Amino acid sequence: MKTKLIKKILITSMAASMAFSPLVSQACTSFLLKGSDGGFVYGRTMEFGLPLKSQLTVFPRNFAMPGVGVDGKPGTGKNWTSKYAIAGMNGLGLPVLLDGMNEKGLVGGLLNAPNTAVYQEVSAADSATSIASVQMLTYALSNFATVDEVKAGFQQIKINRSTIAAYGNKSAPVRMTLHDAQGKSLVIEYLKGELVMTDNPTGVMTNDPAFREQLNNIGQYANLTNVEKDPIVINGTSFVPPSSGSGLHGLPGDYLSPSRFIRAVFLSKSAPASNTLVQQINTAWHILGSFDIPPGAISLPASNAYGGGAGGIETTEWTAVADNKNLLYYIKMFENTNVQAFDLKKIDFDAKEVKYYSLDKPQSYIAIN
Repeated sequence: MKTKLIKKILITSMAASMAFSPLVSQACTSFLLKGSDGGFVYGRTMEFGLPLKSQLTVFPRNFAMPGVGVDGKPGTGKNWTSKYAIAGMNGLGLPVLLDGMNEKGLVGGLLNAPNTAVYQEVSAADSATSIASVQMLTYALSNFATVDEVKAGFQQIKINRSTIAAYGNKSAPVRMTLHDAQGKSLVIEYLKGELVMTDNPTGVMTNDPAFREQLNNIGQYANLTNVEKDPIVINGTSFVPPSSGSGLHGLPGDYLSPSRFIRAVFLSKSAPASNTLVQQINTAWHILGSFDIPPGAISLPASNAYGGGAGGIETTEWTAVADNKNLLYYIKMFENTNVQAFDLKKIDFDAKEVKYYSLDKPQSYIAIN
C-alpha cells in the first residue's frame, strides 16, 4: 500500500504542477459565515480551465504521508503520520486535497496565486524539513486542530520549490485559507521566498494580488452600503434611483480577483447576524451563486496552455460548503445542481487506505405532481 501511495503522490505532484503552473485566470473565491446558534459555515468555489476530475477523498487517522522533497520525489521531503482524519476534494483523482475539513472542524482550501507565490529556497540537505506546495492543505488538516496550532506548525517546516520539467518547470503557485471551530481565520502565503501568515478579519480570500493588498483595497469601498438609498433632493426636486436595488450600488461584478474579493466581503458581511447555522448554509449557497462562472463567460485563446493548447472555457467545476460544527461537507458539481453531503462523523477513522467517492451523479429533480 505504501509503495502504491508514493507512486500516486508522485503523479499528483506532476499533475498539480500542470494544473496550476502557468495560469492567471483560475478564479476561486472563499468566505466564512457565523451561525447565531454556534458554529461556522465555510463556502468556496473551484474554477478551472482544465478538468480536475475531483473526487471526495478521505484520509484516516494514523496514515503514513510521504513528503515531496526538493527533487520532486515523494519520501525525500518531510514524512508524517496523520493525526486527524480529513475529507475533501482532490485534484485529478489523486490523494492531495485542494479543499477540505478535518474531524476537529478545521476547514479550508488552496487557491491559485500565480503572480505572487514564491516558495522558500530549500537545499538538498534540508529537503527532509520541507513539503511540496500542493501538500500544504493536506499537511495542515491532518496535523492541526486550530489556527494557532497551524501558525506554530508552519514555522517548523518549509515549502520547497520542487518542480516537474514536463510541466514548465514550475511549482504549484497556491496560497491557503483556513478557519477553525472557534471562527479564527488565517491566510498562509509564500511571498518572495518568505512565509507570510496573516490573521484574516474578513474570513474572505480569493487569488492574486498578495492578501495584504486585498485587505487594503477594502477601504476604497468605505461608502458602500447594503441599505437602499433615499431620493436625492435638489432645490425641492426629488431624483429617485432608477429601480429598487440601490443598496450595494457600485459593487464590482466582474471576475477579477480584487473584484470578487470585495464582492465576497460585502455579501458575506451583509448576511443577517440572526441567521442560524442552517440558514447560513442556505445563505452560503446563494452567495456562492454570484461567483458561478457560466460556460463561455471566460474563454481562453488557443495559445494558452491552460486551455489544453486548443482554447478552453473556464467554469466553476465544483462548489463546496462546510458546516464545521456538525462536520458536514457539501459539494455541488458543475455537471448538475444536486447537492451531495458527506458526514465526517461517519468516517472509518482506523481505515488503512485512502477512500474515494465518485460525485459523478445524474441530475435529479423533486417531482411536484
